Amino acid sequence: MGPVEEKIYLESDEEVPLSSSQATTKINILLPFGPLAIMLHYLTGKHGWVFFFSLLGITPLAERLGYATEQLAFYTGPTVGGLLNATFGNATEMIISLYALKNGMIRVVQQSLLGSILSNMLLVLGCAFFTGGIIHHEKLQQFNKAAAMVNSGLLLMAVMGILLPAVLHFTHTEERNISTEDSDDEEAPEITRWEAIGWLAVLTLWVSVLSGYLVDAIGGASDSWNMPVSFISVILLPIVGNAAEHASAIMFAMKNKLDITLGVAIGSSTQISMFVIPFCVVVGWFMDKPMDLNFKLFETATLFITVLVVAFMLQEGTSNYFKGLMLLLSYLIVAASFFVHVDPSNG
Repeated sequence: MGPVEEKIYLESDEEVPLSSSQATTKINILLPFGPLAIMLHYLTGKHGWVFFFSLLGITPLAERLGYATEQLAFYTGPTVGGLLNATFGNATEMIISLYALKNGMIRVVQQSLLGSILSNMLLVLGCAFFTGGIIHHEKLQQFNKAAAMVNSGLLLMAVMGILLPAVLHFTHTEERNISTEDSDDEEAPEITRWEAIGWLAVLTLWVSVLSGYLVDAIGGASDSWNMPVSFISVILLPIVGNAAEHASAIMFAMKNKLDITLGVAIGSSTQISMFVIPFCVVVGWFMDKPMDLNFKLFETATLFITVLVVAFMLQEGTSNYFKGLMLLLSYLIVAASFFVHVDPSNG
C-alpha cells in the first residue's frame, strides 16, 4: 500500500502532508539485498536465503514506488491521482499476487492479501498506539472518532463481501458431504512529471524481477525453515508492502497526530479489501485461474473478528498504550494460529 494522497487538517489547523519518504529513508540500506538474492538463486539454490533477501530487497523498492506515485499524482487531477494511488500505491502487493497467480498459487494470493489487512489493522495500529501512548503517557491521545468509524464501516462492508462466499461454500460443502477521502492537495512536488514516470517504470520493473524470485522461493523456504506456507503468506509477505506504512504510522503517533496514523493503517486496509482483492479476482479470471473470494472459513472468521476488535478500540475516539498492547497481542494470537493451522487447500 502506498502513501495516503491527502493532507489531514488537525484541530489546531496544522496542515500535515503525509509522505512516506519523511519516515523511511533509512530502509534504503536494504537495497543491496535484492541483487544478493538473485546471486544466491543462481549460485547456491538455497530457497530460504533467496526468499529472505528478496523480502528485504523489495521493502525499500515498495516505499520508493509509493513515493514516486505520490509525486506523479501532483500533476494529475484528483480522479486520476486517486486511481494512481489505488494502482501503483499497491503495486508491490499486486505484482507479487500476479506472479503467484501465474504459478497457480491461489492460496498464497488470498492469504498474503488477507495478511496485509490484518497487519495494518493489528500490527501497524497496535505499534502506533503503543509507542504513542508510552511517549504521551501524561495525556490522553485523541483522534476523529467519526472518520474512524466510517473507515471501520467500509472495512466491515468489504469483509461481508469476503465472508459470504466462504459461508456459502462451506454450507454447500457440508450439504454435499451429507448427501455425498477526497481533499485538495496544494503541496509542491519534489520531482518533475517525467522523473516520476521514469522512476515508476524502473521501480516497477525491478519489483517485478525480485517478486518472481520471491514467489518461486516460497515453497523451498517453507521446507527449509519447517514453516507453513500459510504463515509465510499471512505474516511474512505483508512486510514487503507495509514497511513504509509501519514507520509512518508510528512516527505520526509519536507526534500525537493519530488522525494521520489511522489514515495510514485503516485506509490501507480499506484499499486492499475494496480494490486489490477484486482486482486479483478479475485478473485471475482472465488468466484462467480459479481465483475467487472464497477465503475459507478460518481466514474470513479471523478477518471478521479483527475488524470487530479494531472497531471496538476506536469507538471512544481515544488511544493509549494498553489499547496498542491489546492489538499487538491479538496479532501474536493470529500469527500463532496461522503457524499451527493446517490449510485444507494445497493450491
